[in-house]
Amino acid sequence: MSEQAAASATGRVDVRNIAIVAHVDHGKTTLVDGLLKQAGAFRRGEVVRECALDSNELERERGITIVSKCTAITYKGTRINIVDTPGHADFGGEVERVLRMVDSVLLLVDAFEGPLPQTRFVTRKALALGLRPILVVNKIDRDGCDPHGTVNAVFDLFVALGATDAQLDFPVIFASGRNGYAVKDPADPPGDLTPLLDMIVDKVPPPRVDVDSPLCLQVATLDYDDYLGYVAIGRIISGRIAMGDRVLLASGREGGRREEFRVQKLLAYQGLRRFEVAEAGAGDIIAVTGMTELNVGETITALADPRILPPLSVDEPTITMQFIANNGPFAGSEGKYVTTRNLRERLQKEIKSNVALRVEDTDAPDVFKVSGRGELHLAVLIETMRREGYELCVSQPQVIFHDGPEGRQEPYEDLLIDVDEPYVGVVIDKLGRRAGRMREMGPAGPGRTRIEFTIPSRGLIGYRNEFLTDTRGTGILNHSFREYGPFAGPLKGRVNGVLIVQDPGETNTYALFYLQERGQLFLGPGERVYAGQVLGMHSRDNDLIVNPSKAKKLTNIRTTAADEKLFLTPARVMTLEAALEFINEDELVEVTPKALRIRKRYLDHNQRKRAEKTASAVLED
Repeated sequence: MSEQAAASATGRVDVRNIAIVAHVDHGKTTLVDGLLKQAGAFRRGEVVRECALDSNELERERGITIVSKCTAITYKGTRINIVDTPGHADFGGEVERVLRMVDSVLLLVDAFEGPLPQTRFVTRKALALGLRPILVVNKIDRDGCDPHGTVNAVFDLFVALGATDAQLDFPVIFASGRNGYAVKDPADPPGDLTPLLDMIVDKVPPPRVDVDSPLCLQVATLDYDDYLGYVAIGRIISGRIAMGDRVLLASGREGGRREEFRVQKLLAYQGLRRFEVAEAGAGDIIAVTGMTELNVGETITALADPRILPPLSVDEPTITMQFIANNGPFAGSEGKYVTTRNLRERLQKEIKSNVALRVEDTDAPDVFKVSGRGELHLAVLIETMRREGYELCVSQPQVIFHDGPEGRQEPYEDLLIDVDEPYVGVVIDKLGRRAGRMREMGPAGPGRTRIEFTIPSRGLIGYRNEFLTDTRGTGILNHSFREYGPFAGPLKGRVNGVLIVQDPGETNTYALFYLQERGQLFLGPGERVYAGQVLGMHSRDNDLIVNPSKAKKLTNIRTTAADEKLFLTPARVMTLEAALEFINEDELVEVTPKALRIRKRYLDHNQRKRAEKTASAVLED
């Protein structure tokens, strides 16, 4: 009997498992909202927030999906399990592991922008697993869009990625996720999302499973609940599982841990809710509780006949940073978790669920080397820890080099930029200095130009804010990892020096008024500062030690002229990402729940001088 026939024989034709993948901001989560409403997942009159699956506070603030989430709807007697995935390549580890739970993907592409760098990234992963995508050309109600041109561009992308003949014969549907309709032709009148749901039921293959084989479920993602404990989420590959069963949780790594436990709860998804079920079979996406410890990639299997799967493999990290327990003068005054032990425990907890993250010890006991898929990947972790009450210092992001057959190699990125025509020259000039190589340039709408580059990842560190300044905030920049290539040679970093605080104290208007002529300030009056903290950016290329706490000398002599009013230029407020891009190798960002501070690695001026001399001597040797 064939696998398809076996699936039918076990009654799994009533299940469809799909993931929604796309470039960031192409409308994945909004389309899921529409599907949930279309299938009646919400009660009549229920108030539902936009992008309802983005439940994380950080996701709602940034308007992006960070963590993959499962939901399910029932349509015409068929249960459709849907996995919403992140669009940023920095969170590609989330995409890679959940694609193993599904049998097809909905590939969303913006009808105006077409396939972008991260569309290529997620599509390559789906095609490599043998999945046959359904193309959803979204935002067809947008002015100036080209739906049929987008279909042709996606076909060319599939060909470039080596898709099979079956994958090239992909079904296409046109949609507007925000307005809640899908049509087979852009010229058709809008209705609802029924055509898309019908296409999912007709075109997505049912799961090829065997309910009668021993239980096997690989943990694709996990959750933690104060009441339930660890929650393992994954698709049952074979067999059945019921509440109260005794099962084995095992790691696929050699010498990995094993734990026998009793299933306390079985949870299935419907809309935005999880509900208890007594039993689940192969092909279902389910959540299991009862274990004492849990890691992503472990296998839940039968005790009598265990089938342990190899651990999930994801792409290696490309960016690394140092996480240091806060050792500044204000350490412990603003956070709840401030010690090295707290930092170590939090990072060890994170790598259990964040499979694309790596944490290593260093020679210094309070310094940890943390590696991830990009600056945003690590910045989200830092911001999450900050909100949980942690204090720490982080270093400048550095790329991870490899030793290849022809010498040193470094990561390269595909960079796609949309800019207004007046700014094309300055953008090309700046990226050329950062070792960027232009591959293609063409129009991107009235008065806009689209430029494609290949550039070392090092060349993009610290460039985003400079790019927004050069394009007056109108430019759009997208990039994703391409490959490891030959070392591009030394690249010049930040040109300007910094203004360094001389003594601890409190900033005042009088001192800042005369210091603002020296450069751009990051702090306003009334801020506590310490020696070695960075007050602002110097207008020249050298560092300058300044005293922002200097007070006006008072005398008992009254002058004939009234005192001049002192007006300060508003300080530049640094976000976490901006601060990480700004700092040099000898600087750190101090992160606490209440503040972000830029500081020198060595706070004492004499110690900094000695470190500079040592570094110069090493370079000369």
